Amino acid sequence: MRSRAGLALLALAVFCAALAPLLRWYAYPRLARIPPGQYQAVVLEARDATLLDYTGGMQPRKVDKVTIVQTLKGDVEAARRASAETGRDVVVWDTLTHIAGPDGRMVSQIPERYVFDAHTQEPVHTAGESVDGDPVRREGIEFKWPFAAQPSDHLYFDAQTRTSSPAHYLGPRTFRGLDVHYYEQTVPWTKVPLPKKMPIEGIDPATFEQTTGTSLWYRAKAMFWVDPVTGAPVNAEQAIEQEMRGGIASGAPEGRLTVFAGHVRMREDYSRHTVALVAANRLKVLALRTYAPAGLAAAGLLLFAAALWREARTRRVTA
Repeated sequence: MRSRAGLALLALAVFCAALAPLLRWYAYPRLARIPPGQYQAVVLEARDATLLDYTGGMQPRKVDKVTIVQTLKGDVEAARRASAETGRDVVVWDTLTHIAGPDGRMVSQIPERYVFDAHTQEPVHTAGESVDGDPVRREGIEFKWPFAAQPSDHLYFDAQTRTSSPAHYLGPRTFRGLDVHYYEQTVPWTKVPLPKKMPIEGIDPATFEQTTGTSLWYRAKAMFWVDPVTGAPVNAEQAIEQEMRGGIASGAPEGRLTVFAGHVRMREDYSRHTVALVAANRLKVLALRTYAPAGLAAAGLLLFAAALWREARTRRVTA
């Protein structure tokens, strides 16, 4: 090329053309990650639920509302140690599910430690991975889907049963203006451990079934509305049933005593906040994965065309 301006335009075109795939295929997989120090809280409610009255004759009663507060806090130091141990970019979440009755008194509390890959959300098996203080080895995801979540089934971990089963993809949906993927998971009746923290003293979960002949059973249908870009659920609901069988439940109909039955939904204000947060993060991820690479590719083509035009114009002038 004879024109210095043409050469400059061509150099910029080559730079943009080279940067576009680099940003999409190299930078995006490394920069799209869960931060290690994330903190989040969400409040869910089950209205018109059935709840076992532990202090009122051990009888199930209809209540106006059961409240579930879930907090999630990233342990930065634990993540650093796990990353050094495994050679992967690891996030460690400590979560607590606090369940309260209509009077605000605690019904149960269940802590979890979830260790996973910051980019893929695959579980990372290290010391400390647990549910309610019991060591577990998770298979599949929990809490969050991978970035660029695919419209297919995903293995999802259920903390109550300590098992994993498919969350089935059931098609696209629209939730509060966002295009999302909809999944459902069904957990059949399963015997589960008694929570270690209960509203009454003197219960040893480790020996409860052995000493009383009573076991705790659980089943659930979980529903997830997931943003496919960030992999973050914008809404989640659960239809849950828990019951005691045998022992102290022997006098109940069919030897079953309802502990909890209700449809758990995210509280309205937290639902709005979650959608706004996911929408903002969605734009950041799309900018990195799609908008910036596409813009650079388009800019490269325009600059290349401009360089050719400039060179042709220079040749006509000098001819």
